[in-house]
Amino acid sequence: MKLSQLCQKINLPFSGEDREIIGLHTLSEATSSQISFLNDKKYIDQLSSTQAGAVLVAKQYADLLPKTTIALVTDEAYLKLALASKFFAHQIKTETAHPSMGEGCDIDKRVRFGTGVTLGDNVTIMAGAYIGDNVSVGSNTLIYPNVTLYHHSVIGKKCIIHAGTVIGSDGYGFAHTKRGEHVKIYQNGNAVIEDDVEIGANCVVDRAVFGTTYIRKGSKLDNLIQIAHNCDVGAYALMASQVGLAGSTTTGRNIVMGGQSASAGHLHIGDFTTIAGKGGVTKSLEGGKTYAGFPAIEHRIWLRLQAKIASLVKVKNQ
Repeated sequence: MKLSQLCQKINLPFSGEDREIIGLHTLSEATSSQISFLNDKKYIDQLSSTQAGAVLVAKQYADLLPKTTIALVTDEAYLKLALASKFFAHQIKTETAHPSMGEGCDIDKRVRFGTGVTLGDNVTIMAGAYIGDNVSVGSNTLIYPNVTLYHHSVIGKKCIIHAGTVIGSDGYGFAHTKRGEHVKIYQNGNAVIEDDVEIGANCVVDRAVFGTTYIRKGSKLDNLIQIAHNCDVGAYALMASQVGLAGSTTTGRNIVMGGQSASAGHLHIGDFTTIAGKGGVTKSLEGGKTYAGFPAIEHRIWLRLQAKIASLVKVKNQ
């Protein structure tokens, strides 16, 4: 829609050159046909280099934008982003259509498809699965019963997705009014599962708010795992049951996460990192090491710490 129309819908004043807007994105990724926002001072340096057509920004930072970018001045940038996101969301509908299929597919008659679905060769989909609009499933992939693939999800070749798993559900994103009300940020990105990935039963991989949530090639996820929006799980990851990654966590390749370990959001876990069961990652971790505890520290230090605590308790009891 036109930028002037969008501003009217989200109750923002508008002046200057009007332009067509097709969506939302981050300051670093937005194009001239997208709008972005500044909600955190740590991203101020990105204002001067953004290619966004317009940016929701507080008045004191508006002058930092390039001359080609329109400042949409507001003291509630995140809330206005949430209100705007609704107008670019995928239209949810119950329309169905026969998928475009390769050779040798085995599809149970109780599978339901949205529109624009594409299946490769030798895809097997079992009863009760739902494959949403514009989903792509690669060749030789097996989808067990009651799996749900939301719209625009991409599943690679030779994947296995076990029963009850959901790919591409909305990430947990809300802006808050001054009265404490919660306004949904529509999650307009997607989720991509690369080749040779196996995902256990009753897992969830959320779609991105914009951009893509990735599970990279060769990764293996156990049952009951939550991957939040905009995460990027590196190739050949191993994750045991009940692992949880908060939004925008990224990892290198070949990480190992023990059962019930988890990360806070917006951090990076380096290549070949191991996190012991119940480990809580609260800051970015250097690769090639093993970590344990909460907050997660190097495993050898954690062992010494536990020994010291045990010795203190022993002395006290004596």
